[in-house]
Amino acid sequence: MLSPAEFINLYAQVGAKKSSNSAQRLYLSAVLAGFLIGAGAVVANTAGHMLTNAGLSRVLCGLLFPFGLIMVIITGAELFTGNCLIAISLLEKRASLAGMVRNLVIVYIGNLLGALVLAAAIVYCGQLDLSGGALAVHTIRTAAAKCAIPFGKALVMGILCNVLVCAGVMCSLCGKSLAGKAIGAFVPVSFFVIGGFEHCVANMYYIPAGLMAAGVPRYAQLAREAGVDLTALSLGGMTVNLIPVTIGNIVGGCGFGALIWACHRTEPQHKTNS
Repeated sequence: MLSPAEFINLYAQVGAKKSSNSAQRLYLSAVLAGFLIGAGAVVANTAGHMLTNAGLSRVLCGLLFPFGLIMVIITGAELFTGNCLIAISLLEKRASLAGMVRNLVIVYIGNLLGALVLAAAIVYCGQLDLSGGALAVHTIRTAAAKCAIPFGKALVMGILCNVLVCAGVMCSLCGKSLAGKAIGAFVPVSFFVIGGFEHCVANMYYIPAGLMAAGVPRYAQLAREAGVDLTALSLGGMTVNLIPVTIGNIVGGCGFGALIWACHRTEPQHKTNS
């Protein structure tokens, strides 16, 4: 595998390319990443929707959700949270701040579209009918809970999440084999899921899926009968979640990239007079 110093040199080039790619290529690759991360959320939700033990449910989700990031890395898709590592390219003077911001804005929008398309497909094709609609109730409950997270907690959970996601991207890119890349991405992301941290792109699936499901009268009725509080579940509630989580993800991802750069960058060689 690559050493941390070798990773910095590699990612300085990767980030420079990401910051200069065409808007069309960035956007399409971002739509794919939003779909793939959403797919990880779909599988985790489906597998754990009948579990009542919170710890066991998180462990199961933690074993399944990371495959979304693995697919993102292998397919070369553009993920907002991972692209916060462009901070390394910025510090290495291989990318500009404007280029980094441009990348993150385009990719964020693309990730959102990919996740929304998947959420609509899952809800309106009837996939949430599983277990007599229990999957729909679980989806609505998850979305409502995320919308009700206080700003400060969502911010901190976002920071912690993207430290681990970017660690996963780093570990994956350090691997020189498919297995190494997959394991490198799997472990840190599994940790953030089990820890209950907040990922803005995953929430781009979880919350819209819950919102759409709550708009289906049968699903909404089942949720109310199950005692789900729908008060916070709205477009406003989605915004209230995504703003602090996105800020936290940026802080955590850029902070992790800057820390790795500061610890492992190649020191400039100084000439000495003989």
